[in-house]
Amino acid sequence: MNADPKPATVRAPLCELRGVQHVFALPGGQPHVVLQKIDLKIFPDEIVALLGPSGCGKSTLLRILAGLVRPTSGEVLYHGAPLTGRNPGVAIVFQSFALYPWLTVRSNIELVLESAGLPRAEIAARADAVVKAVGLGGFGDAYPRELSGGMKQRAGMARALSVDPELLFMDEPFSHVDALTADGLRAEVVDIWAATDKNPSAIVLVSHDIKEVAWMADRIVILGANPGVVRTIVENPLPRPRDYRSRELGDLIDQLHNVITGHELPDVPAPPPTAAGGACIEPIPDAAPSEVVGLLEYLDARGGKDDVFRIAADTVREFGHVIAIVQAAEMLDLVDTPRRNVVLEPAGREFLAASPEQRKTLWGKRIATLGLFSEVRALVSGSEGRSADRERVLELIVMRMPQEDYERMFDRLVRWARYGDFLSFDDATGIVSLPQPE
Repeated sequence: MNADPKPATVRAPLCELRGVQHVFALPGGQPHVVLQKIDLKIFPDEIVALLGPSGCGKSTLLRILAGLVRPTSGEVLYHGAPLTGRNPGVAIVFQSFALYPWLTVRSNIELVLESAGLPRAEIAARADAVVKAVGLGGFGDAYPRELSGGMKQRAGMARALSVDPELLFMDEPFSHVDALTADGLRAEVVDIWAATDKNPSAIVLVSHDIKEVAWMADRIVILGANPGVVRTIVENPLPRPRDYRSRELGDLIDQLHNVITGHELPDVPAPPPTAAGGACIEPIPDAAPSEVVGLLEYLDARGGKDDVFRIAADTVREFGHVIAIVQAAEMLDLVDTPRRNVVLEPAGREFLAASPEQRKTLWGKRIATLGLFSEVRALVSGSEGRSADRERVLELIVMRMPQEDYERMFDRLVRWARYGDFLSFDDATGIVSLPQPE
């Protein structure tokens, strides 16, 4: 498994971005820059990973390369020619599987091939071939509801591979499956790519998992956020097959940790982005309130300070998720992050000294200073019955943070707001309201 890399070929890029910038318009007409001055080349016979924090524009960049989104400015080239419309050499594997639930695995694949205008006999042959290639033999007639998460992602991979793409784009494809299944899928993707007699020639992978990109990628493009820019590109010269336990891979992971930490937890915080009217709109990190509290208690038990790498190791958590928890605590001014350390702030010590009910009150006061929470509360307060349905809140999130996954951002907003008794949400009715006084 995991054969050596494909032999070197002429290094003319398959596709290229030159000075690409993408801007969304916020309410009131103020522009929000999602991507800024992106220069990037994707060459044959390589796996490229896009790594960066939430909101840095990884998925938008992927869609621009695929021709699904036209950038505001800059050039997109495919084989040296300007790209107009969809990139004909690209197929995409999505994070959420994106299977039609009323169609079988084989029918999901055949639908794509039918739209390409292929003869019926070739459609059937290709569908059968890719079903076997991804390890779904015997499940061609199964419906998505009958498959596990890993099998659904295999079906998504089969559908993408069926069109014989020159470039395979994968948008966090392993984030919805368990760790063991993800390891198996990564190995299979590398094996499929390594076959020299067939496509895909190159893979572009969006990921937040540092170990994943160190194991899979030949080049790792590290992006910064607000706006999305290319911070640096790290070459990965390690030969395949790669061993997660090897010292060399561990050294590369440490190098990536240091780069990510330096950019995502800077010693001097960057000013937050502003939306129309000057309100700060910060994406909510993917961290539960309980995890933030756990971080504070961890630090308190260790004298109020510890190294972020040690925190990840001691708590047995994925490094990227630890970064998200630390960012959440820092957003609330509960910790500071000088260099690689995480340090309790006075507000964090005050929080720890408080009773459970007082902690909720303090949490509510902290999130009230954040732009998204204050805007949603203003929306709810100004609505009839001092409540608003979920769709209205989702619409506000989309308008204010068009680069974010609005469903996830809503879920995080609800978790944080419930903990601080800042807002209430009824899962049955989908109504967001102000908490009722006891």
